[in-house]
Amino acid sequence: MDDLDSQDDLVVRLRSGLPAEALITDPDIMASYSHDMASFCEAGAPAVVVLPRSVEQVQHVMRTATALRVPVVPQGARTGLSGAANASDGCIVLSLTKMDRILEISPVDRIAVVEPGVINATLSRAVGEQGLYYPPDPSSWEMCTIGGNIGTASGGLCCVKYGVTAEYVLGLDVVLADGRLLTTGRRTAKGVAGYDLTRLFVGSEGSLGIVVKAVLALRPQPPQQLVLAAEFASAAAACDAVCRIMERGHTPSLLELMDRTTVHAVNAMTSMGLPDTTEALLLAAFDTPDPSADLAAVGELCAAAGATEVVPAEDAAESEMLLQARRLSLTALETVKSATMIDDVCVPRTRLAAMLDGTAAIAEKYGLTIGVCAHAGDGNTHPVVCFDQADPDESRRARESFDEIMALGLELGGTITGEHGVGVLKKEWLSRELGPVGMELQRGIKRTFDPLGLLNPGKIF
Repeated sequence: MDDLDSQDDLVVRLRSGLPAEALITDPDIMASYSHDMASFCEAGAPAVVVLPRSVEQVQHVMRTATALRVPVVPQGARTGLSGAANASDGCIVLSLTKMDRILEISPVDRIAVVEPGVINATLSRAVGEQGLYYPPDPSSWEMCTIGGNIGTASGGLCCVKYGVTAEYVLGLDVVLADGRLLTTGRRTAKGVAGYDLTRLFVGSEGSLGIVVKAVLALRPQPPQQLVLAAEFASAAAACDAVCRIMERGHTPSLLELMDRTTVHAVNAMTSMGLPDTTEALLLAAFDTPDPSADLAAVGELCAAAGATEVVPAEDAAESEMLLQARRLSLTALETVKSATMIDDVCVPRTRLAAMLDGTAAIAEKYGLTIGVCAHAGDGNTHPVVCFDQADPDESRRARESFDEIMALGLELGGTITGEHGVGVLKKEWLSRELGPVGMELQRGIKRTFDPLGLLNPGKIF
């Protein structure tokens, strides 16, 4: 908004269709809603923060925004890493965290119907009580919301076997920019009626509409998984093991890699006793009826690739400890320096070793600590650039190294983002990946759904 009078008019109009507790205008509180967890991403000051509890309230917000031409920034738990939830000056921040009901769980249809503010872990536990399984499990699963997961097309540790969020979203209710309610997709196991608008919204980062309800596919709960840890003297040897495992047709429920820097950071933070001497630690898990046999076969492949030690977990508790170490990787790397930039480059599995070796060379070139943890089974790497944000030169080197890592990923036939999204952080790189024709069509889709450009402006493009 341009001035105080117009801001007051906005708040008055919003109040006409919202309860008092749904509106936040205190500048100090609003500041806490201004950004997600990404570094180097500008954030503005919102005019108001709205926390709706119903679809009708969201519609009222969008009708008001359209009438007054006010931008709207949708938010979940703000655990994102690309700046996609960052406020713009004078916007309405629309936080969906209060719309947190699980509306239905159907063991027969194997679906859950949820509001966008449901926490990922809450849903996972609720369906687990009925013998079902919701596979997508981002590392922030105890905090992140389903709506945020849908907005960024989140992945997680289980992607190598179960895939990403997009594969579990069957249907959506979406409030469009003008306040109309659109229902996409289905509740059925199959359905090919019309264009797949559901997939279009998944990963759109709130730029096409506001997700207010989701129909999610569930699976039967698998057996308890067991984990194997394999130590390697080089990242290249660990990546060779990954290629051997996939080439032989194994389907692990998890195949994760932590480099030496990451292992050291986790040990320093948690005293877990991970092997400090390793250059790369590979974690493989199976949730098959006989996981011990699968782990034994994978252990042999790791040994053949040069593993210095292969240790299968003896039970579920030991397996969970290893998984917790991997989940804490990003948090641990954040303790190395005062700030981090977390990259999200995905490459073909056959180029994984080149990606890790290239990242190590970039770290040496810029004199920086860059730890890498990776969903190795699907080639999705997370190089984490650690730097002192109070040091201008180090901050500059961090940003330049981040860009070089993305360039490396594209050179290796990969993508600039496997699961974190584009947001503010990577929008300058999107055109390099998509090309001019792709960008033209993407912008055309945006104009169709949001002709006034009110939904999450300045993101993606």
